[in-house]
Amino acid sequence: QVQLVESGGGLVQAGGSLRLSCVASGRTFSSYTMGWFRQAPGKEREFVAAISWSGGKIYNEDSVKGRFTISRENAKNTVYLQMGSLQSEDTAVYYCAAVVYPSRTYTPSTKAEYTYWGQGTQVTVSS
Repeated sequence: QVQLVESGGGLVQAGGSLRLSCVASGRTFSSYTMGWFRQAPGKEREFVAAISWSGGKIYNEDSVKGRFTISRENAKNTVYLQMGSLQSEDTAVYYCAAVVYPSRTYTPSTKAEYTYWGQGTQVTVSS
């Protein structure tokens, strides 16, 4: 069992930046693919970014448009989401997710593919 705890959300003005963190329990963090999803009020939870166990990264470019960067620090069991040039449409609850997925050529990007989820952290962007 893996427990995920997100932090770093808050209120920020449009154009500003935030860095989200997600700390995972357990000793096998380096074997997990880690993802970030978000859910705005009245909308489906959508994929934002993921980083595989081998360091491969994918993004939802339609939403992120080069403004976000995902990274991981295995020694700290932590995955980060650096968000810049924030816009009001980025307002959502951001969720961290994890799955063991050994492939070197594919990184999961749908909700159904992830096993473990955090409770979420609220990001609000004021215009």
